[in-house]
Amino acid sequence: MKKTNAGLIERKASAVARGVGLLHPHFIEQAQNTTVRDVEGRELIDFAGGIAVLNTGHLHPKVKAAVLEQLDKVSHTCFMVLGYEPYVELCEKVNELAPGDFPKKSALFTTGAEALENAVKIARAYTKRTGVIAFGGGYHGRTMATLALTGKVAPYSAGMGIMPGDVFRAMYPNKLHGVSTADALASIERIFKFDAEPQNIAAILLEPVLGEGGFYVAPKEFMQGLRELCDKHGILLIADEVQTGAGRTGTFFAMEQMGVAADLTTFAKSIAGGFPLSGVVGKAEVMDVVGSGGLGGTYAGGPIACAAALAVLEVFKEENLLERCRTVGEQVTARLQALAKQYPVIAEVRGLGAMLAIELMKEGKPSPELTAALVAKAREKGLILLSCGIYGNVIRILMPLTVPDTQLNQGLDILAESLAEVTA
Repeated sequence: MKKTNAGLIERKASAVARGVGLLHPHFIEQAQNTTVRDVEGRELIDFAGGIAVLNTGHLHPKVKAAVLEQLDKVSHTCFMVLGYEPYVELCEKVNELAPGDFPKKSALFTTGAEALENAVKIARAYTKRTGVIAFGGGYHGRTMATLALTGKVAPYSAGMGIMPGDVFRAMYPNKLHGVSTADALASIERIFKFDAEPQNIAAILLEPVLGEGGFYVAPKEFMQGLRELCDKHGILLIADEVQTGAGRTGTFFAMEQMGVAADLTTFAKSIAGGFPLSGVVGKAEVMDVVGSGGLGGTYAGGPIACAAALAVLEVFKEENLLERCRTVGEQVTARLQALAKQYPVIAEVRGLGAMLAIELMKEGKPSPELTAALVAKAREKGLILLSCGIYGNVIRILMPLTVPDTQLNQGLDILAESLAEVTA
């Protein structure tokens, strides 16, 4: 019996928990670079990239070859039981790539949420404090501890009650919605005044560019203000680079463009080209505060994922993907800005490198309805997009950096055509 998307959606409804959503009604059977093909044979252009996981595209030949080679050696030992060189080599390379003029060490994990939880563990162990300041609109994971950090209730923690304590919420700079850098820094001072003394705060944690929150870019002066606050009060600055990292913003880590270095940086998503891998990199003295056995996990930093990540780093170097990222970002930004002049519903075009978005509004108010209609229309025409944002009215564009120019332009043409139809 021939498989169909509709049939598989029915099977999902019967077998898979309702909380596991499906943004697009397609089941993919094969993918290559920026093209995905579903079980019915329909091809679509992927501008979602598995939510920023595929900066090197689907099944990059070099990544695939590295994984197959590793499979012929060893697939698992648990690094804490029997070590293997790819783990150590990857940490060495990440230590070199992470910003900051200080000795660094790394630890590897499996998911972004794991990396965030371990960063907080390290910060608490180093400072002997428990409080963490996170930001409204930030997304840091779906586990219990990271849900406390994530600054968006629906759908992530809706119906689950209050998450674990000692997390305090500050405002993220957002010029479009009336939050200045001064406002955001003042919101931290209000926490110090009304909620927790600075000496109770272990870390200030944020994304240099909000991901799920809407692709708002943190101004340099805001990052510098955070660095000054942290240094003044003995607080660690944690950069969540799970989505911005691995070259998405035009530098390997977005913090390279922010004028300051974080004490701890988390990474995941595109680092391993589609294989589950994450990590924390930071000041060696901070990373080493946790005793032997206090960090890790059964599958953390598995050999196959490490081999994939090492191949990803080689691809970035051999194919000049950071330069390609900046070029793609410029091309896409120019097209989006042209659309913004043509369609007043585009309230803002923004982003960093090739981490780009448009925010849609009607009569000065966020329009999640128009955003959903645009995503659906683009899919109908063969383009996969993702929405995001604290109001659900942002379209984020996350095509692989390896996208051919012809396909990049084709995807942008579909976006333009879809926008014209949903606003007609």
